[in-house]
Amino acid sequence: MASTGGDLLQVRVAHLGLDRTTNTPVVILQEQEGERVLPIWIGPAEASAIAMELAGVKFSRPLTHDLLKQVIVGLGAELRKVIITQVKDNTYFAELHIYRGDTVIQVDARPSDSIALALRLKSPMFTSETLLELTSVDTGEGGIQPGAGPLDPDSLKSYLQNLDPEDFGKFTP
Repeated sequence: MASTGGDLLQVRVAHLGLDRTTNTPVVILQEQEGERVLPIWIGPAEASAIAMELAGVKFSRPLTHDLLKQVIVGLGAELRKVIITQVKDNTYFAELHIYRGDTVIQVDARPSDSIALALRLKSPMFTSETLLELTSVDTGEGGIQPGAGPLDPDSLKSYLQNLDPEDFGKFTP
């Protein structure tokens, strides 16, 4: 997969909530050593998988992301990193970098699945400087949208306060 260029910066899940203007779950990744954020709108199932892992909820039988974790570990491999690589037509792309011995396997994946898996395997997540700059966000009336301009800390704070993590209760299986 094509790289986005620029240096890779580590990011973490800063917030998970529901964008009430679109009723779509959104995960906010924030650079580890800074203030910039990368909002990614995701599906309800993936939001639920991320929310459950963040909350430490465990099920007696493995759900899909837990199953994938067990497959990776069972094959003697490790997920060394997840990279959010690019955005094309408002669709984000990611790669799983799985190491097994001297072999590196790069797997194309959706960012939402990649994040859910990285949280389960305690693997670092990265994106490029270019992508963080490209997807600066705007907190206008339609919620925040990719590429709409820089986001100042007050706008971000106000936007995040309007995201409601409690809304994820309805996505719980």
